[in-house]
Amino acid sequence: MAACALDALESEETLRFDHEGRTFVITRSPEGDYFAIDGHCSHEKVHLADGVVDGYIIECPKHFGTFDYRTGESQAPPACIDLRSYEVKVEGNTVFIKI
Repeated sequence: MAACALDALESEETLRFDHEGRTFVITRSPEGDYFAIDGHCSHEKVHLADGVVDGYIIECPKHFGTFDYRTGESQAPPACIDLRSYEVKVEGNTVFIKI
């Protein structure tokens, strides 16, 4: 599924992507790689695209739970349930995620 243009994100930025009633967050790492995980915090379903990214960690903007955006793994409470991660592929100027 085409999710965004390659230049839609700078390093350590996020982008919300909605598709068929589901929300994802796409993040660009400091090295320029793209990652996709479920877009809502597992604690209270807040949009992670509104959170802060530092290195490989995305922080929920509501209660500050954190996740490794490369794997979806929960890193700090109150988030204690891992998020699903999705395969990302870049072709030409488009970022695709496998849903």
